[in-house]
Amino acid sequence: MIRIGTRKSKLALWQAEWVADTLRNGGLEAELLLMETKGDKILDVSISKIGSKGVFTEELEEKLASNEIDIAVHSAKDMQSKLPQGFELLAFSEREGVQDVLVSDSELNLDKPLVLGTSSTRRVAFLKHFYPHHSIVDMRGNLQTRMEKMRSGHCDALVLAYAGVHRMGYDEQVKTHLPITGFVPAVGQGSIAIECHGSLDPDKKAQIRQLLNHEKTEQALLAERAYLAAMDGGCSIPVFGLATVANDQISLTAGIISLDGQRVIKHTLSGTNLVELGNEMATWILANGGLEILAQIKREINESPMN
Repeated sequence: MIRIGTRKSKLALWQAEWVADTLRNGGLEAELLLMETKGDKILDVSISKIGSKGVFTEELEEKLASNEIDIAVHSAKDMQSKLPQGFELLAFSEREGVQDVLVSDSELNLDKPLVLGTSSTRRVAFLKHFYPHHSIVDMRGNLQTRMEKMRSGHCDALVLAYAGVHRMGYDEQVKTHLPITGFVPAVGQGSIAIECHGSLDPDKKAQIRQLLNHEKTEQALLAERAYLAAMDGGCSIPVFGLATVANDQISLTAGIISLDGQRVIKHTLSGTNLVELGNEMATWILANGGLEILAQIKREINESPMN
């Protein structure tokens, strides 16, 4: 029996059920354990104020460490850049579409001022950069809660990851796919990450990995996560990164954007060593203006009365 830990939101449950079904189809028994994390319980405070690392994972990791569950299912983009000692990412699902999208019940004219809802500092910064004439409101909560807030008049449209929107069946509400050449996604966006504790039985670990891991996605995400770790980025730091794999070559486009959207540092590198590529990217970004942006972002977050 594989015991699977998951958050309770509909999207988290969809992801966990997908994992359970995949394991069952591979001949293993699986069951779900549902729980809430800090990020689910505290919705009236920004993520940066709660603490950007482990906001959606800490409680699940406690269950892993105490051997109450075998694996935890997360959105890969929610994973902190450096896992606590003793934990590891066992597998990554094949990636869904990585782009951000605008979701609304109405047709949108992006040339006219709109009120857009998002809780992501990266999306806020990119919106300020590419669409400065729009207003932005903070929008926390699960996808269904955000849709309800939009429909009650809080905003004209939501800015969300396509993967979650698609998995929840809101494709008809997708009005605009934001181009990844500009709106470079968050590290890990579109993939499901499987976390375990190092004490997990090696045979179980091997079976789970064989059934769930998508090798090309894993290669891309390891490069992206190496960059994120070297930048010491959390949910409140608008760093971004997207890697692609072709013919054993990894191409990584990554960078950082200031909170006001005025400064963007972005670069593309290619290589074969995943971790070295991520580290090399971080070194380049920091040396070419990223260090100053990162320091300014941390000052602004610490000083902001809204957090």
